[in-house]
Amino acid sequence: MTETVQGKRIAVLLSGGVDSSVVVYELARLGLHPDCFYIKIGPEEKEEWDCSSEEDLEMASAVARKYGCRLEVVDCHREYWEQVARYTMDKVRAGFTPNPDVMCNRLIKFGAFHEKRGRDYDLIATGHYAQTEVVDGRKWLTTSPDPVKDQTDFLAQIYGWQLQKALFPIGHFHKDEVRSIAEREHLASARRKDSQGICFLGKVNYNDYIRRYLGERRGDIVELDTGRKIGEHAGLWFHTIGQRKGLGLGGGPWFVVKKDVERNILYVAHGYDPMTAYKREFRVHDFHFLTMPELPARITFKIRHTPEWHPAAAERVGEGVYVIHSDDAIHGVAPGQFCVVYDHERHRCYGSGEITV
Repeated sequence: MTETVQGKRIAVLLSGGVDSSVVVYELARLGLHPDCFYIKIGPEEKEEWDCSSEEDLEMASAVARKYGCRLEVVDCHREYWEQVARYTMDKVRAGFTPNPDVMCNRLIKFGAFHEKRGRDYDLIATGHYAQTEVVDGRKWLTTSPDPVKDQTDFLAQIYGWQLQKALFPIGHFHKDEVRSIAEREHLASARRKDSQGICFLGKVNYNDYIRRYLGERRGDIVELDTGRKIGEHAGLWFHTIGQRKGLGLGGGPWFVVKKDVERNILYVAHGYDPMTAYKREFRVHDFHFLTMPELPARITFKIRHTPEWHPAAAERVGEGVYVIHSDDAIHGVAPGQFCVVYDHERHRCYGSGEITV
């Protein structure tokens, strides 16, 4: 944590997980007592989801008490369902592969929360595995040293003013170091498992989340090369380009390579055919810049939350539109995904744009 925090009004988004709990510890050991906020997001229309929000709040309360911090619950239920859920459903209905967690950061953690309470603070601290640095008066989003946990890809759509207020006190740690600190300090959340669900919705399964709002619409699964029907799908929105598992087809491996939304057909290809399952070139639009309004000629990029960065050239072909020329053949490039762009050292994050292929 290189940013000066002394004398600043700091709000901590405290979720009840181990990462945000150690954020409070890191600030407390500097002699600070930040105000903590638990963002409340519940099921729409108070339906019963299998989520752990009650336990989350108990854990958050225990950490806040331990360090003498005030904890306030901020209700962002309406904003989540009107903004993030609507974005997700609109995208999947159109055949795209959206990322709700990316939009949670822009619209909720640094958006709706800021409108309700965050505007009263100089900095908003979260448990993201990311860092920032100031170079020549400009603040950059930079990567965590933990390549597996790095979360800059989830932050690459936040606005510049949101980045100015963002503070990531554990971003310089590896995950195992954070766990060790939590255990050493006897934090209640020390042994809690990481959430694997959708942002704020705990254990909710993604397909169940989609099924609740879009239902099922059965259609044909067709082999791209032969035009032969080889199965049925329950809805195009349950599948993404590059998907290999969960198709229920024998004689695999099979890859999802194309969707025909109008005809409700899912196309698959057999094996690892690089012409259908892999791409070296794709287009991104509405590129969102974090710090500087341009990309260098040589970049690295990610298209999903993995430790895999790919070297590439970026060619500007229009306002906010780029063609990415990857050095490697990339598996599973899907419309609607975000292509997150970094410098060639995989350090500074330039921003991200939505893939159109």
